[in-house]
Amino acid sequence: MTQTALANSFTLPVYRHSLTHLDSERHALWHYLNPEPRPVFSRILLGEILDVQERVKLHLSTHEENRREIRYLILASAIPGIYSLGGDLGLFADLIRNRDRDHLLAYGRLCIECVFNNYTSVGNPQLTTISLVQGDALGGGFEAALSTNVLVAERSATLGLPEIMFNLFPGMGAYSLLARRLDMARAGRFLASGRQYRAADLYEQGIVDVLAEDGQGVHAVNTFIRKHGRSHNGLLAIQQVRQRLAPLFFQELEDVVNIWVDAAMRLTERDLRTMEKLVSAQRRLAMRNDRTGAAPATEGERPVYAGIAQRPAEDVNHCPKVAASAAVG
Repeated sequence: MTQTALANSFTLPVYRHSLTHLDSERHALWHYLNPEPRPVFSRILLGEILDVQERVKLHLSTHEENRREIRYLILASAIPGIYSLGGDLGLFADLIRNRDRDHLLAYGRLCIECVFNNYTSVGNPQLTTISLVQGDALGGGFEAALSTNVLVAERSATLGLPEIMFNLFPGMGAYSLLARRLDMARAGRFLASGRQYRAADLYEQGIVDVLAEDGQGVHAVNTFIRKHGRSHNGLLAIQQVRQRLAPLFFQELEDVVNIWVDAAMRLTERDLRTMEKLVSAQRRLAMRNDRTGAAPATEGERPVYAGIAQRPAEDVNHCPKVAASAAVG
């Protein structure tokens, strides 16, 4: 199949809070998070992530192996200095005050569907999911990065789980994912501390898989793909073995998110005020960041979302699973 055919046969709609680009040379689909007005996981953004995952899953399941255009699905950010600041805390506070457990649970389910799809390679052993962290990945942002098969981070990126600050815990997979990279005891201490870590420190702990120099994240991903391609069969087999030895079941994520919702509904007004202070801090941080794109890559490897051809926006409601989830609230 020619490069032109590759570029034209797999298409995605233009999303409101995401930017996508198919690097046909590397068989890599880049998905850049670009939410507004704050760099958090809104329900719209979660629906878009799920839509991309479902489209990739459909493509892989309906094409023979030698005609599949996507071997790598990469989750990155289009916002300089920020990967993601996590869950929509403003929404959480409103739902908790209104005693709206059902909608809070629906939000959590959207999150864990995205996490599960990343961890399980959207159910296809021929796909490798990758996260590229350039900047801050906090709370749900860190969970999203942890959920992929490979976590690439620039040296000075900051990652952490601050939820204990407002008397809660990260309930969309953090404990499950960290326990599989570390162990139960260290994962528990990680959640309880609320600390933030540099990517270099987490690389030493085995949480970050590939450590890139600052500004070299895109280059590091491309280098990983090139090296991975040389031993593609063997490394995919190792990836499958890892998922067999440390499987992640959706029921586990669902049980934990129910515990998270119950805990959230017990938060006091003082806890909610602390949560809202973090929302204000997120808003100030977002205002300081010009939306001009991610850190520049090595010469010849510009940020891949730049210059994407504009197409008429498409509603993700064509996907029944997304439509049902996004309809919440």
